[in-house]
Amino acid sequence: MADRLAHATSPYLLQHAGNPVDWWPWSEAAFRAAAERDVPVLLSVGYSACHWCHVMAHESFEDPATAAIVNDSVVAIKVDREERPDVDAVYMTATQAMTGQGGWPMTVFMTPDGAPFFCGTYFPRPQFAALVQAVARAWREERDDVLNSAERTSAALSEHASSRLGAGGPAGGTEWDAVTAGAVAALEQDFDDVHGGFGGEPKFPPSMLLEFLLRHVSRNGSPEASRMAGETFEAMARGGMYDQIGGGFARYSVDATWTVPHFEKMLYDNALLARSYAHWWRLAGGAAPAVGGMTPLQPPAAKQASLCRRVAEETCEFMLRELLTPEGGFAASLDADSEGGEGTFYVWTPAQLRDVLGAEDGAWAAEALGVTESGTFTRGTSVLQRRSDPADPAGLERLDRVRGLLFAARDGRPRPARDDKVVAAWNGMAIAALAEAGLLLGRPDFVAAAERAASLLESVHLLDSGRLVRTSRDGVAGTSAGMLEDYACVASGLLVLSGVTGTTQWAAVAGTLLETVLSEFGDGHGGFFDAASDGERLLFRPADPMDNATPSGTFAAADALLSYAALFGSSRHREAAVAALALVPAIASRYPRPAGTGLAVAEALLSGPVEIAVVGPADDPRTRDLLSVAMHQAPPGAVFAVGPGAPGGDGEIPLLAGRGLVREAPAAYVCRGFTCLAPVTTPADLRSALRS
Repeated sequence: MADRLAHATSPYLLQHAGNPVDWWPWSEAAFRAAAERDVPVLLSVGYSACHWCHVMAHESFEDPATAAIVNDSVVAIKVDREERPDVDAVYMTATQAMTGQGGWPMTVFMTPDGAPFFCGTYFPRPQFAALVQAVARAWREERDDVLNSAERTSAALSEHASSRLGAGGPAGGTEWDAVTAGAVAALEQDFDDVHGGFGGEPKFPPSMLLEFLLRHVSRNGSPEASRMAGETFEAMARGGMYDQIGGGFARYSVDATWTVPHFEKMLYDNALLARSYAHWWRLAGGAAPAVGGMTPLQPPAAKQASLCRRVAEETCEFMLRELLTPEGGFAASLDADSEGGEGTFYVWTPAQLRDVLGAEDGAWAAEALGVTESGTFTRGTSVLQRRSDPADPAGLERLDRVRGLLFAARDGRPRPARDDKVVAAWNGMAIAALAEAGLLLGRPDFVAAAERAASLLESVHLLDSGRLVRTSRDGVAGTSAGMLEDYACVASGLLVLSGVTGTTQWAAVAGTLLETVLSEFGDGHGGFFDAASDGERLLFRPADPMDNATPSGTFAAADALLSYAALFGSSRHREAAVAALALVPAIASRYPRPAGTGLAVAEALLSGPVEIAVVGPADDPRTRDLLSVAMHQAPPGAVFAVGPGAPGGDGEIPLLAGRGLVREAPAAYVCRGFTCLAPVTTPADLRSALRS
């Protein structure tokens, strides 16, 4: 049996390299082999941190008897959904259409032409073995019925994909204001007034919605948006989904109370949430007074400010400590499992607390962190929570000391596995989060980490042709082409990094990526496909404008295009951004949750976005003070350019061109549509300019 996965760049595929199942990677050769053998194709899609993927692997794919049935009956293909989100999107659409639900592992049976005829998710071993045999028998004995089913499914999928193209969006600011206000009102109907967040169980972190709500509050002071954002931020930070001793967020909460998480930790969740918590800190009273004199988030602001700063900082520290690769990028995820069980690394019993802390501190910590004798998880274990903080400084110091001791003790446990491939889009999100949080929180090490990650993406993922590779591992590029979200999120991250560091090279690279977005991903109706025009031909070309666990590629592209337009004065990029937002009203009016990124970009559009140019020597503390104030006071979606202020010059960001020092002092220019207020040289005057 050929070990075809042995040289894969995906840790998920490598986990299956030694299986008795004769796996193929996704390839034309696999489908040719199925045609030559005249057998169906089994497609199994998952990812490294997926708990139920591991369960199915242990039960079925590592079982010699089950593997023999698979090898005799089908050609088996294993796909890492994080490497090939296009393949995942196509067959997840089929799975949801056939079964009414989806998830991973995804199990699809298809013809040698790639047309699906039976779909599902996790199957226990006896059912899976019987299913493979039944599919093989149907292929032999009921071929016409199988092929007719596959043909109907493929036709329906193609029709569904084409029907989503094209829409008309708002024409002006008044209409956009109504769209965003309507979305807030709709979200109120779905808001959990008791536990925070939206909907019931399971609860996922509404990262993109939270960014929209914060921007809406910043622009008009909406008390409703403020309440929903603040209560959700606090509930997530105090519950079990947040790692109370190590920082960082798990993928989601299995209950409505944010108590028990699904323990896998994904880079994208932590990058998005670190950035949003830093923005919450800015609004919750941790920064200077908010723009326009609007009311900050609901009181008690001081307590909220302390919480959100701590969570933003700890989440960034988690990314640097746990996900940073030797090459400077950030790994995709940490597994949910260790020692053969989900969450084992993270949970505690009262006895374990006493063993580490002693009787007195152990009992105190159990009360402070929600560890009970009966347990909140399985087998008498509890997930740590921090539902309230000690009221006095001595109590806070004690809690910090206890957390440190527990962290050190936990560090000796067998650790969850790490998927150390670098995904371009998710690293783009991390770059944006670390650059902004580094400036806002006064952590230059965060900014330096963002610069190293950007250098890796430029040197390894960006090809000479200007095209982007989606993944790399150990500094070696993978074979999967970049998707729309890769181009968009990397471009956005680089534009943020350029604004924080003054390194215009990053803005130039972002421009290169956005040219590819405009030339290779457009759908002809103002929107975008998720895969490039010259990408692999699948059953249909994915084009999903809605947010899922990560921002939609279309709305992420709108964000990057709008920022680039503001920095470079490009009407072409601005018009493309506005066109990409055309689907926002239709989505937000029916179901606003998957429109969060588009709504956040619409808030930036309503604000201008404001353009802030800071000119002055990089080593002059007055320059950094002006940039820091600008970042703290910035209206929604504001863009930043910082440089020495020399006029003209090839490669210079136009927002900086012709703008220099004022009376030999660093200066800040606040602009909208490249029309600027008079330059200011002091932080106080800059605050006043931004309020105006």
